[in-house]
Amino acid sequence: MNDQALEMITFIKDEVIRNPRISLDEETAIVSGGLIDSMALVEILAKLEDVTGLRIPAGKVKPADMDTVARMFATAARVGKPRQRSLNGKN
Repeated sequence: MNDQALEMITFIKDEVIRNPRISLDEETAIVSGGLIDSMALVEILAKLEDVTGLRIPAGKVKPADMDTVARMFATAARVGKPRQRSLNGKN
């Protein structure tokens, strides 16, 4: 498991599900498995953008695209675009 996947899993367990005892890995079904609801997807998508450095259009992402951490990264690679830097040099 790479550092980005570990960061997403830790975020989902600690900040979204708020139960660090739940066992998650890159292939755990979190949407279809009932671990999160659709409202949590917005929070997870924002974190995925931070972790990957990509802008991921929410309109191009379906719940199935976010069902596992592995699918999240595949979706980010498929639909994500590099973030544009602002005039002050920050994202």
